[in-house]
Amino acid sequence: MENTIYGYIRVSTREQNEARQQIALRNFPVLEENIFMDKQSGKNFDRVAYRKLIRKMKKRDVLVVQSIDRLGRNYEDILEQWRILTRERKVDIVVLDMPLLDTRDKSRDLTGTFIADLVLQILSYVAQNERENIRKRQAEGIAAARERGVHFGNPGKPLPETFEEVAGRWRRKEIDICEALEELKIGRTYFYKYVKLLGL
Repeated sequence: MENTIYGYIRVSTREQNEARQQIALRNFPVLEENIFMDKQSGKNFDRVAYRKLIRKMKKRDVLVVQSIDRLGRNYEDILEQWRILTRERKVDIVVLDMPLLDTRDKSRDLTGTFIADLVLQILSYVAQNERENIRKRQAEGIAAARERGVHFGNPGKPLPETFEEVAGRWRRKEIDICEALEELKIGRTYFYKYVKLLGL
């Protein structure tokens, strides 16, 4: 039976445009009927289209995504899904904007899978370090703001621990303001206030 190439698209809000991902997958090429799309956060893998896609895939099928963050945001979860797909389900994965994340058989050995696993481990380590650095910088920023006499309002509503990471992605135009607000579960005024207070 011929192997099937599937594509997966994820956008975090209904307003975010998925066209760029669709074009990249079609150019791979992935057939339109084999592209699955979720419009929700990447915080976990409990997504309707993703679950449906995984149920359809069989051994040696190929899963194509434009970038690793379209698969998910949490690298620990990504590592677990990667293991399930490549080791248990025997599915190949291709990440278009990172050629090293391509597990398709190279020269009939394990090179492709080995390199992809190694790159993912490195990405996971870097992401974990960045989260720790963000928490540290955020705490330092809040402390410095308090020294300047800034009052942070209701103490019962702490700043989300991912605030600096999300604000950074917003600044770099990787996400729009609607996506940032949805990920953080805060209002627009609250977001801009703390971007200014923390000097982000």
